[in-house]
Amino acid sequence: MPTSKQDLSQLTELGNKKAKPARTLEAFPNHAPGDLEVSLHCREFTCRCPLTNQPDYATIDIVYVPDKFVVESKSLKLYLETYREEGVFHEHLAVDIGRDFVKFIKPKSVSVKVNFNTRGGIAISAEWKSKK
Repeated sequence: MPTSKQDLSQLTELGNKKAKPARTLEAFPNHAPGDLEVSLHCREFTCRCPLTNQPDYATIDIVYVPDKFVVESKSLKLYLETYREEGVFHEHLAVDIGRDFVKFIKPKSVSVKVNFNTRGGIAISAEWKSKK
């Protein structure tokens, strides 16, 4: 089934050159509830250390089984951009993204894994999971 105009009706950020970063996620209807697994890979994530304010760099992998809705990728990009100047512990980031993903997309299951670059000789990865 091709994408219809109805599938696009709730999207405000896709194609909008004035769209700004926001802590919201937009979605479009899933044509195959429960039969689809989606993997999203962000390879250029940045945030700040909450104490030193130094930049931290990471990759983020989100794997989910959508129920009624699929996340629209531009809204995810704008969502992740809101962390660029925010101080956040790596482990808290995985939880925050995961909970927001559940809040806005309501997937059957989701896994959010953050993989931070080595700093001070230690690389940190944290994974948050949720299942309905």
